[in-house]
Amino acid sequence: VQLQASGGGLVQAGGSLRLSCTATANISSINAMGWYRQAPGSQRDVVAAITRDGITNYSDSVKGRFTISRDNAKGTVYLQMNSLKPEDTAVYHCAAGPRRAASMNPYMYDRWGQGTQVTVSS
Repeated sequence: VQLQASGGGLVQAGGSLRLSCTATANISSINAMGWYRQAPGSQRDVVAAITRDGITNYSDSVKGRFTISRDNAKGTVYLQMNSLKPEDTAVYHCAAGPRRAASMNPYMYDRWGQGTQVTVSS
């Protein structure tokens, strides 16, 4: 399984972005998918996760502002980000794993995608 994320960019505070990530090859082996972000000097932080059946989980920092969704047939996961804040600035990566639960633990995922930069200006 390979993952490729896209959709990042520069946006003003209060704006929106939509990230996409498509898995290629052996997508039937994927259960949970998620998005994590990492800012320079910071740890990996899972912000949203979703099960194959569509059950979602969010970190407190993005709850109510971000929405994760997926299209199993396409092997694609999305992250709609609204009301963006400067502290959301980071490289965002998608992840996929064999476990069913929408875990907020980054080590529950065994496939990682190339990141996409999100920069929110104040």
